[in-house]
Amino acid sequence: MAGHQSIYGRFGKRCLDIVLASTALIVLSPLLLVLWLIGHVAIGRPVLFRQTRPGRDDVLFDLIKFRSMNNRRGQDGELLPDRVRMTAYGRFLRATSLDELPELWNVLRGDMSLVGPRPLLERYLSRYTPEQRRRHQVLPGLTGWAQVHGRNMASWADRFSYDIWYIDHVSLGLDLRIIAMTIVYVIRRVGIHSAESETVPEFMGEAQPHSAKADS
Repeated sequence: MAGHQSIYGRFGKRCLDIVLASTALIVLSPLLLVLWLIGHVAIGRPVLFRQTRPGRDDVLFDLIKFRSMNNRRGQDGELLPDRVRMTAYGRFLRATSLDELPELWNVLRGDMSLVGPRPLLERYLSRYTPEQRRRHQVLPGLTGWAQVHGRNMASWADRFSYDIWYIDHVSLGLDLRIIAMTIVYVIRRVGIHSAESETVPEFMGEAQPHSAKADS
């Protein structure tokens, strides 16, 4: 039986999400309020970034994050490149992963899980191979096996490989391990940005999954 079809994968994982996400939202509520106020001053309204992403079984939901870029546009009316619109405050949010905290609400709602493949853009759906598309067999995660193996520095092929490996090996022990590793990586600021840009390069569909190992 694949990990996501185990008793923990079907029932226990959701219980863990509810307990930890609700606790985190309560404990971190003062910090969330401070970040909201600073974002309002530093970037402006809206403070939150919302974007439609595909979740489990390709069901669409609104991902919520703190905004890290402003809405500056060129003379043609088009948004300026990410590197131009990224603010100093936005870089701080991303370097500390604080921009991701509102996704705890997505976890509590059941749109996401604490651990799972990261939710990607809707337009990527038609670019996946059948194997890569398996990443949508589970809820997307706030963090995941790929995020603790290179994060944004990893290639698309490696990220998809780690996502599929995780789906086949879901367990309580693995989830707790990933959460603990994520905390350490965030503190150490490991793999925050890709080498090419302020944001992750777009997936164009060429990547093919590699073989992932548990301790690679």
